[in-house]
Amino acid sequence: MSRERRLGRGLEALLGRAWDEPAADAPQSPASESFDDDRISRDEHGQLWLNCDAIARNPYQPRQTFDEAEIADLADSIRAHGILQPLVVRRAGEGFELIAGERRLRAAQAADWRQVPVQIRDVDDRQMAELAIVENVQRKDLNAIEKAESFQRYIDQYQCTQEELAGRVQVDRSTVANLIRLLELPADVKQMVQVGDISQGHARALLPLGDEQEQIEFARHIKKDGLSVRATEQGVQDRIHALDGEQLRIVDADGNSRPVPNPRSEQLASLEQELRTSLGTKVDLSQTAKGRGKIIVHFKTHEEFGRLLQILTAPKVPQQSVG
Repeated sequence: MSRERRLGRGLEALLGRAWDEPAADAPQSPASESFDDDRISRDEHGQLWLNCDAIARNPYQPRQTFDEAEIADLADSIRAHGILQPLVVRRAGEGFELIAGERRLRAAQAADWRQVPVQIRDVDDRQMAELAIVENVQRKDLNAIEKAESFQRYIDQYQCTQEELAGRVQVDRSTVANLIRLLELPADVKQMVQVGDISQGHARALLPLGDEQEQIEFARHIKKDGLSVRATEQGVQDRIHALDGEQLRIVDADGNSRPVPNPRSEQLASLEQELRTSLGTKVDLSQTAKGRGKIIVHFKTHEEFGRLLQILTAPKVPQQSVG
């Protein structure tokens, strides 16, 4: 996949084709521009250098945690080889705000550098939020919860749909939806995702349980026993069936009881589990011998109802004919 496809319309021009080789039409400070600012200098190659203490953190930075060991390793590399890709900044009041390159900035400061190479871009707040998502989600993986929070924060701030966000940063709409659903999990489970105790796949499999305490206990079970995602999905399905009520039993003349055979077909149970996984909530599916049936979708809050409504009423993308 090309970098142009990943960055989306307009972002390629803002960042340039490479961090250290901007495109000719990229908005930036021209080489002839003079700076009456002792925080900025230009070397013999025309590269701008900016004081580290003049650069404020990106207010739209999705990444909340930085691995100190990785920063230390990057600082050692900077001492030995320098910074190969300039940081990208924008003007903000009397100072500057970082658009991309926070790991490099932190590492440069750890290496006791006073200045770092920069490119200055003219971007508005919305473009900056999009660039922060692109830089972190597509260039350096965040954990799933940080990604989800960055998506939700953007949607809330700019009152757009998941489809619009997906189009702006050129990711699949299902990726946005699946990540945002993880924010419905209890804080303890989200923390386990953030520190790597369970994976995004594990967390998603817990969504159909619905009950927060059940989700927390099952997440701890995953960590303790090292369950695979598939084993988690099966365990969640079994737990839901158990929570739905004990199986009916028949008592014979001698007082012995036996369970009533489950009339549900394996295909029906499989479809029900597929719906639960897809919608991220409890779903009951039943069907008569004549083929009639019903689907019951459960929700606990107005917010969850709104999410389900958006999924169920999302417009279909027309398929293009082939040939």
